[in-house]
Amino acid sequence: MGDVTDKLAYFQAITGLEDPDLCTEILSAHNWDLELAISSFTGTGDSSDDHRSANSAAGASGAAATSNSQVNDRFSQGTGLVAPAAGGPPGLAWKLVTLPFSIISGSLGLISGAIGLGMWAAGGLLSYSLGMIGLNSGRAGDASTTPLTTVSAAISEARGFVAGFERDFGSMRPNFVAEGFMDALQRSRHAYKLLFVYLHSPEHPDTPVFCERTLCNEALAAFINENFVAWGGSIRASEGFKMSNSLKASRFPFCAVVMAATNQRIALLQQVEGPKSPEEMLTILQRVLEESAPVLVSARLEAEERRNNIRLREEQDAAYRAALEADQARERQRREEQERLEREAAEAERKRKEEEEARERAAREAAEKEAALAKIREDKALSLGAEPEKGPDVTQVLVRFPTGERKGRRFQCTATVQSLYDYVDSLGCLEIDSYSLVSNFPRTIYGPEKLSLSLKEAGLHPQASLFVEMNS
Repeated sequence: MGDVTDKLAYFQAITGLEDPDLCTEILSAHNWDLELAISSFTGTGDSSDDHRSANSAAGASGAAATSNSQVNDRFSQGTGLVAPAAGGPPGLAWKLVTLPFSIISGSLGLISGAIGLGMWAAGGLLSYSLGMIGLNSGRAGDASTTPLTTVSAAISEARGFVAGFERDFGSMRPNFVAEGFMDALQRSRHAYKLLFVYLHSPEHPDTPVFCERTLCNEALAAFINENFVAWGGSIRASEGFKMSNSLKASRFPFCAVVMAATNQRIALLQQVEGPKSPEEMLTILQRVLEESAPVLVSARLEAEERRNNIRLREEQDAAYRAALEADQARERQRREEQERLEREAAEAERKRKEEEEARERAAREAAEKEAALAKIREDKALSLGAEPEKGPDVTQVLVRFPTGERKGRRFQCTATVQSLYDYVDSLGCLEIDSYSLVSNFPRTIYGPEKLSLSLKEAGLHPQASLFVEMNS
């Protein structure tokens, strides 16, 4: 119970105190340790409680003593469990005389408590540090095999009661839970059952007969185990004694039926005092169970409705998360598709630009090449000079191209064979540059070795008919 309000309510329920300010003061003096505060409030000299109180509340000893004094005064007036003081209250003069000493004593108590708390915290920190680095492993024998968890005093008392009851009266009994009263109360609340409480008084003469013949009756034990959560405690133990005070047990054997109320308090539904037969106990418990059935059923239905609402809300949240994830997946897919299309469009645009640039470059190169060829043809045409008129020193040359086209021109007989090639080149009728001029009868190839010969020397004067032959 980590909530301050819950601790305050449980403390009021256990102790029966109605003043919330006083209860808050007591819990604060014990560092809000609920078990320690209740133990100090109802303490009867039990050595284990005193030892635990001294260890746990060393820093608040002065305040705790003052609080316990106030509690005992109020509790003795309200319940009569603590005998009142023999003398009357001190006079005003005595209070004025002792006031400075009380202030000084209280201050010294607070200072010593703070110093003790600081030393305890420092010692714990030092012990933890040494344990972390391995320097504390050899203390107290083989400390590495000692269990680190401790059992609370309430659980220890409950286990001792269960073991002792089974040893004295056998295993045919109510299944008392081996845990503290508050834990048993919470267990019954979660199981939607009532809590059957048995307070054991070992010295009472009716206790052995009641335990053997009533509590250990097979029918009664089966009925309790099926319909209740059972908790038992000895009034010799701390928690059993506290519950006897809280439930105001006046006769023994004592049984009660309680349940956890909605306001964090304990609702006492039935108490059975004195010896009873198994039939009487069954009748009483059946009546209590019938009267409380609507409350338990309502609590179970409310809890089931809360669980259904929680499950429905979780399912709705899961469906919402699934829909959100699906929307996010679709949005991610749409974004990825859009990015893919943009990449493809950018790639297509890049290729289009590259192809356009290649075409422009090819056209530019072709134009440059054509311009160069035209310049070459023009230069070669100029190098030929004007066509001479017919005469005895003029050679008539006819050239036939592979396409069947014929071209003719007159040359001086002193012109070289190279002039014939220049003439063919200047016409621009050929797509290639590698060709030869050949005569048929007789077949003569005017190749590179005859380019420097004159037409007359080459046997082409006064007239010649040549054709263009492509070189392979």
